[in-house]
Amino acid sequence: MGIISERAETESAAQLDASSIDLSRPDNTELVRGAPLWVEALWYFLGLPILRSPLITSSAFRCLVLRVFGAKIGKGVYIKPGVRVKFPWHLEIGDHSWLGEDLWIDNLAQVKIEAHCCLSQGAYLCTGNHDWSSVNMRLFLRPITCRQGSWIGAKAIVCPGVIVGAGAIVTPGSVVTKNVPDMEVHTGNPAQFARRRKLHLSEFPSARPR
Repeated sequence: MGIISERAETESAAQLDASSIDLSRPDNTELVRGAPLWVEALWYFLGLPILRSPLITSSAFRCLVLRVFGAKIGKGVYIKPGVRVKFPWHLEIGDHSWLGEDLWIDNLAQVKIEAHCCLSQGAYLCTGNHDWSSVNMRLFLRPITCRQGSWIGAKAIVCPGVIVGAGAIVTPGSVVTKNVPDMEVHTGNPAQFARRRKLHLSEFPSARPR
């Protein structure tokens, strides 16, 4: 009976075509917004425009705005104009990390950026996607983590559930669909291993072995 049932399900699925897709009843059951609607509205109409404004020259002020709306921001974090954050209460940034212009943190789920990370211009961190095998394109969410010392290159895309390892590099324009191990450089679409990252001491006085 099990084999017959599986065959029936397969045949039923095979009969579905594009006319079966129905987006009038989306399935967003995984979405937990994490804050009252009035807080979300205040963020979109006040907090986010301030965060993105090129007229605000102070990175410290941008950090303050994010903290007011629930983000956990470490010391020495540098945030450039144009950064976009979906839900600041789902964001954690460690000490001395850099966020470049037009970075988009689309954090329907938690995004954790550890200390000394660099996220370059126009990179996109996407925590939500849709199940394209579902007739109503069911939304699913997965957290993203950038471990200490990692670097996300300009215009790179980091997909839901990805962990970028400590010291790892994602090159510009790459699409990361799976975890990147520590100290590896990954490139391409989908991103693949290119080489190991090798570090050396700079002449800057603070660059000393720990």
